[in-house]
Amino acid sequence: MLKDVTFGQYYPTTSFVHKMDPRVKIILLIAYIVAVFIANDFIGLAAVLLFLVLAIAFAGVPPTLVLKSIKAIIFLVVFTFILNVFFHTKQEGDTVLFWVVTKEGLLSAAFLSARLILLVTGCSLLSLTTTPVNLTDGIESLLKPLSAIRFPVHELALIMSIALRFIPTLADEADRIIMAQKARGAAFDSGNPLKRVKALIPVLIPLLVSAFRRADELGNAMDARCYSGSKNRTKYKKLTLSYRDLVGAIVSAALIVGIVFINIYL
Repeated sequence: MLKDVTFGQYYPTTSFVHKMDPRVKIILLIAYIVAVFIANDFIGLAAVLLFLVLAIAFAGVPPTLVLKSIKAIIFLVVFTFILNVFFHTKQEGDTVLFWVVTKEGLLSAAFLSARLILLVTGCSLLSLTTTPVNLTDGIESLLKPLSAIRFPVHELALIMSIALRFIPTLADEADRIIMAQKARGAAFDSGNPLKRVKALIPVLIPLLVSAFRRADELGNAMDARCYSGSKNRTKYKKLTLSYRDLVGAIVSAALIVGIVFINIYL
């Protein structure tokens, strides 16, 4: 049921994207998100899609694994589509298909749904190609200037890393609890939506207990290893830039410039 959750999972391989600096990958993701939002037509989104396809190809990640991230937001995508179809602001000259549904409303709904899908798949690709440790190091390095104003940069990066690490762990735990409940006769796939939501209550309670237990065990493990935050800590691996990062930066810059060109001239 929850095995399709890909956000927070890491796909181990030695690809072009995997070997890139995590700091650069985070910056490129921000540039990718900017490109998705500044694209104001389907041609611009097609350019973003081409960039995403190239990134998946160079990442060596199975496309089906990336597309699984869409399953987690399928309800949100459908809800966004329906909402924009029926509540699209009708303007003079719009083509009415039936009732309040217009051709322009359908195009707007499809555009926003495609934008949402591109955002989720792009973000999932970052977690699939970057280990939680490297992601923590990248975030900490990028936010390092904030330490001048005593901002807890290391602690924030650590919290984000632990959260990402435990997403697939808790998903597996929820699956085990659901299978155990089904073995006892619980029904999660039948009845109206309200009954299905109520059926999840016996799952949420043991899942929360398990999450708190894991958090307590992790805290004890960190105390046993004398963890004291960022004070006097050194790093085993130093982050270094390579030609891969330069190539990624050039391609991302070309994407944004191309979308701006499309918005102006097409």
